[in-house]
Amino acid sequence: MPQLPSSVNRGLIALGGALIERPASWLRVFRFAGVALVTALSPSAWDPAMRRATAQQIHFSAWQALPGFTFAAAMLSFVLIRIVEGTARDYGLSQYALGLTVRVLILELIPVLAALFVALRSGAAINTEVTLRHIRGDFETLASAGEDPLRHDLVPRAVGAVLAVMLLSYLSSAVALVLAYLALYGISPWAIGSFMRITGQVFGPVVVAGYALKTLLFGAAVAAIPITAALAVPREREMAPIAVLRGMVRLGIAVAVIEGGFLAVMYA
Repeated sequence: MPQLPSSVNRGLIALGGALIERPASWLRVFRFAGVALVTALSPSAWDPAMRRATAQQIHFSAWQALPGFTFAAAMLSFVLIRIVEGTARDYGLSQYALGLTVRVLILELIPVLAALFVALRSGAAINTEVTLRHIRGDFETLASAGEDPLRHDLVPRAVGAVLAVMLLSYLSSAVALVLAYLALYGISPWAIGSFMRITGQVFGPVVVAGYALKTLLFGAAVAAIPITAALAVPREREMAPIAVLRGMVRLGIAVAVIEGGFLAVMYA
């Protein structure tokens, strides 16, 4: 029987390893997300060290990013609102401008932008830091010294990322609603009733629950995927860039799948 060239053999082995590793990598993501959720919801886990680490991560991931992202989201929202309003007016559909703006901008665009922003700003940094600490063996050193790396290092990072995505999404959506009112009705208070009626028709109980669930899933993906990708690489320093690349690619896929799934459910 003829032997395959060594290069072909290596390629087939790498392909087989990638196919086996791909489901295993997503399984690690779900496992870590579950462990992190249980730890975060356990009152006994919140000792002073964990509270301090979590506060630092929330400050870095959410508070520091809040002014810049809110301003950028407000500018983008104002531009899109004016485009939608002008287009609707040209086609004689001005009565649909507000509902369309709320659905496209607040329910879909802003949560995705918040998730991608936190992923690029905090997720990549978490991925890099956890990878380097994993390669150096810092987590084992902490464990041997009586510290709990899960509670004092990993879960606080995850909590900070989840809260950052949700906080940026909710506040930017509130700012976008105010801008939509000002762009469509001006500063007159007489249109508040009509504005509340139209937005109330969009934000039904199912839509609000779906919006909250989607932002929570975005936050969970931004939190869990970079950490699990970092902990899965071999302890070789040259593997650090690969871990970051894998984490960001998987995170982009997860965001696209979550958004696509909610679009299919909401508008099918």
